[in-house]
Amino acid sequence: MLQRDRQIRTQVHQLADACLFATSFWLAFALRSNPTFTNWLRLESIPPEWASSDKVVWLYFALGLAAPLVLESQGFYNRPAVNLRTALFWPLLRGSLIVTVGMVLLMFYFKAPAPRGVSFIFIVFSCALVWSKEELLLAAMRSRMAKAQYKRRIILAGSHAETARLRKLLLNQNGDDLEIAGEFNLADSAPQVLIEMLHEHSVSGVLVSAKHAQFERVENVIKLCEVEGVEAWLVADFFATQIARASFDELSGHPLIVFRSTPETSWQMVAKLLLDFFGALLLLVVAALPMLAIAALIKLTSAGPVMFRQQRSGLNGAPFSIYKFRTMATNAEQLKHELAAMNEMSGPVFKVTNDPRVTPLGKILRKFSLDELPQLFNVLRGEMSLVGPRPLPVDEVKRFNDLAHRRRLSVKPGLTCLWQVSGRNKISDFRDWVRLDLQYIDNWSIWLDLTILLRTVPVVLLGTGAK
Repeated sequence: MLQRDRQIRTQVHQLADACLFATSFWLAFALRSNPTFTNWLRLESIPPEWASSDKVVWLYFALGLAAPLVLESQGFYNRPAVNLRTALFWPLLRGSLIVTVGMVLLMFYFKAPAPRGVSFIFIVFSCALVWSKEELLLAAMRSRMAKAQYKRRIILAGSHAETARLRKLLLNQNGDDLEIAGEFNLADSAPQVLIEMLHEHSVSGVLVSAKHAQFERVENVIKLCEVEGVEAWLVADFFATQIARASFDELSGHPLIVFRSTPETSWQMVAKLLLDFFGALLLLVVAALPMLAIAALIKLTSAGPVMFRQQRSGLNGAPFSIYKFRTMATNAEQLKHELAAMNEMSGPVFKVTNDPRVTPLGKILRKFSLDELPQLFNVLRGEMSLVGPRPLPVDEVKRFNDLAHRRRLSVKPGLTCLWQVSGRNKISDFRDWVRLDLQYIDNWSIWLDLTILLRTVPVVLLGTGAK
């Protein structure tokens, strides 16, 4: 795992643990002041208003600040993403004991109205909550879906000796974070071989070692990755690039120069993930009844299944099954070849304004983009985002005649994008579509996502720009 990714992961853990330790103190206080609990253990009752005392409230903030620092000092965060339970438990227990001792000293010094029993209950709750969080994350990271979404597939590029050294280094120190999809010999292999490997394996990075290779060939590899929107991790000096931004990182103690033409890992990316998950969840709850009504109408008005599934190209070109409400006749794919002459979009994409395959109900669903609602499940599964380039069918992506067009695959596809809110009914050249997608990628921020989402609302409600 790159050091930048590791730092973001650690900071997310620290923020979560700070909240869990503060919650543990509140739960311990609530349990200790509960009459049923005190009567059962024959303890002295404490007034409920003690929990809202100013001195006790300040302890919540102190715990939130101190807990992550203490856990870090015990080596709790210095571990792989998928960690052994034995290596997790003892640092957690030691950290909880140290925090508890500090909490007792603070309560004694500031004369906070908290009985001694709270500290013992706090240890149990803090260990239990943090342990439960780690168990949930462990189960999630080991699931097949998580491995497919978060495991980074890379290609090693260099001489045979260098790629062998890198392979050994990665296998020994990076666990399940990285998967080596293949090796590319800089000295003997043609660039076309690397292009085919990038497309075949849907990789997210190429790790290049130029120690014993010609620098001109290394530069060609970096430029090729730049065009494709794939990260290049270089253990070498700078090279001139047109789009990609160079940044320093570290991999297992080895300095790297990362040439990136896509948004890098940041807190804004974490905010985007949270926005995607909770936004999709909220929209599904709100749209549950309308979606059931749409499903019933589709079933009543035309023969065939309610849902339409199709293989689309996702992040780095990896195929996934997209969900949509069926808006066409069941033999739509067979009729597509007969309508090829009616295609209104240049390039590999097929678009027809008055498509005869669309059902009467389908025209209404398409006009207001209601057929896209099931894609909220794709967002929850991590295959799509709320905002991003629209996913294209796998067969259309294979027909890209310009490698630069593949850079639109370097971010997750989305439900809406700049193309959706920029008068898509007026765009007939696929290059203009790609230009808008690359403009989104090059200027991405969480605020741009929020702006596009706000601009999407009137477009959907008014049914403007739909085909």
